[in-house]
Amino acid sequence: MTKRKLIKNRVPTPERPAYERIKSFEEVNLGYNFDLALMEAERCLQCPENYAPCIKGCPVNINIPGFLAKLKEHRDNPYLAVKEALRVIWACNSLPAITGRVCPQEDQCEGVCVMGKVGDPINIGKLERFVADYARLHGIDDELLMEIIPKIEKKEQKVAVVGAGPAGLTCAAELAKMGYKVTIFEALHYPGGVLIYGIPEFRLPKQIVKKELKKLELLGVEIKTDHIVGRTVTIPELIEEYDAVFISTGAGTPKLPEVPGINLNGIYSANEFLTRVNLMKAYKFPEYDTPIKVGKKTIVIGAGNTAMDAARTALRLGSDVTIAYRRGREDMTARIEEIHHAEEEGVKFMFFVSPLEFIGDEHGNVKAVKFMKMKVLDEKESNGKRKIIPTGETITVEADTVIIAIGQVPNKIIWKTTPGLEITEKGTIVVDGNLMTSIPGVFAGGDAIRGEATVILAMGDGRKAAKAIHEYLQRKSENA
Repeated sequence: MTKRKLIKNRVPTPERPAYERIKSFEEVNLGYNFDLALMEAERCLQCPENYAPCIKGCPVNINIPGFLAKLKEHRDNPYLAVKEALRVIWACNSLPAITGRVCPQEDQCEGVCVMGKVGDPINIGKLERFVADYARLHGIDDELLMEIIPKIEKKEQKVAVVGAGPAGLTCAAELAKMGYKVTIFEALHYPGGVLIYGIPEFRLPKQIVKKELKKLELLGVEIKTDHIVGRTVTIPELIEEYDAVFISTGAGTPKLPEVPGINLNGIYSANEFLTRVNLMKAYKFPEYDTPIKVGKKTIVIGAGNTAMDAARTALRLGSDVTIAYRRGREDMTARIEEIHHAEEEGVKFMFFVSPLEFIGDEHGNVKAVKFMKMKVLDEKESNGKRKIIPTGETITVEADTVIIAIGQVPNKIIWKTTPGLEITEKGTIVVDGNLMTSIPGVFAGGDAIRGEATVILAMGDGRKAAKAIHEYLQRKSENA
């Protein structure tokens, strides 16, 4: 038997060149075609399902070797190959076109890939995206859904899901596939949560999110927009009407630095800035009604994925953009791919600076940011990062737009209007091992219990909560 040759380097995916993409909001990464996807799938060592580290590294436990095997097994029939691969993925993940684009695979499935010990890990995220995209473009996902729907055994119990972000959408999809009547309550005028308002078009095209939402509708999920739970309706009222409730309201309240000048004109939270651009299409003003003002020089404070999104968006709106971060490059929390794309597109970086004051002009508009220079010590902080301290030296940098991207916390409206709901000091909801809150029949997941985290972790919570809700309702029926 011929020994298999290991191909150490991954097959790259095509991308739009930087000079072209900074002029539009079109997607940067163009993804694999079938031939390229098959070449990359061939690199997989096909670890056994009960061992494969990539499965354990995935928050929703996709059988990764399993879906890659389907691509290889049916190599002569792309339609069948993708359909069977999608069937494997859908068993664990209802939103592969989304997670294939925004999930930090390098820290999860790809980070523990066995191939990574001898070369590049398998490009799992791009392969997952390929399967979902090919299926969508060729109607395979609709065909597969039509096979699933008639087999669903309908139940009488009703479940309310609060929030139409990744956790809520995943929980709703899983419960709908089990036959429950599910209603999602969403505060904004369009569902999708951070997938719609937080992630730019050039990273996650909104038509893809809309297609996933259409899938939910076909499964029978009802989505009520413009419903602020805590105002339009409360959790206690939902408990009266529904057999179980899942809270997945995310973390939509921005953290802001407590420094002078924070209320000057021209200073945005990343949440507001990205919502205006992504959800309200401000970049198409006046075709759309929402305007946004971005000056000649923008400073983005923060170094996570949200900061990269804000910086690259401001760049596309015509601004010269600098990211300012109080730590060093190695401490940045953004995905390496996003940092690389930002640098390619011309975003500049300032390290070891912390905002001390926002300086305004005579009209109340920001005109500069005064920073304290920081220095790093050898000792570590409780979070494992190197300790940094002020040097006493300051620097002032001109800017007529500032975007704050230093994190978000859950909104207080839920727990302020829900007696008996236990929360932490950080405002996150307390849950047990099955994601049930201190109120029987009320579950929670995603950023509402974690604080600001990733899309895939939220989806993992949604899937886990659906299973827990199902078991809870079964026990409730048996004891009735």
